[in-house]
Amino acid sequence: MISIANAQVWVHDQEEALAFYTEKVGLEVRDDVSFPELGDFRWLTVGPPGQQDIAIVLMAIPGPPVMDHATAEQVRELTAKGFAGTVFLRTDDCQASYEEMSSRGVEFTEKPEQRPYGIDSGFRDPSGNNIRLTQLL
Repeated sequence: MISIANAQVWVHDQEEALAFYTEKVGLEVRDDVSFPELGDFRWLTVGPPGQQDIAIVLMAIPGPPVMDHATAEQVRELTAKGFAGTVFLRTDDCQASYEEMSSRGVEFTEKPEQRPYGIDSGFRDPSGNNIRLTQLL
């Protein structure tokens, strides 16, 4: 059987992203490991409390040899514009989660709104990634 273990978002600053996802969104650190032998590559993951089988990788945008400078700059620009992917978070109570996260400093781009599939809202992380917060029917 195949299952999803990790999903990745590009981040401009891993420390800033870590603080945002743990202190404001309420996720917890899963892995935070640096590899000096790989040029101090840092494997940093967070995930929802109680859902240990999946994590979001907060991946720093690499330079050479992984990405040339021009490609890395394109990824930075697309991420900042919110076009590098979307993370979908599910909640049992979108309004309560919205209020709790707002009180911690999350700035929502879309307040909770009734949709055909449930209640949906949106915000962006400090790097620009789109995050959807949804209460499904």
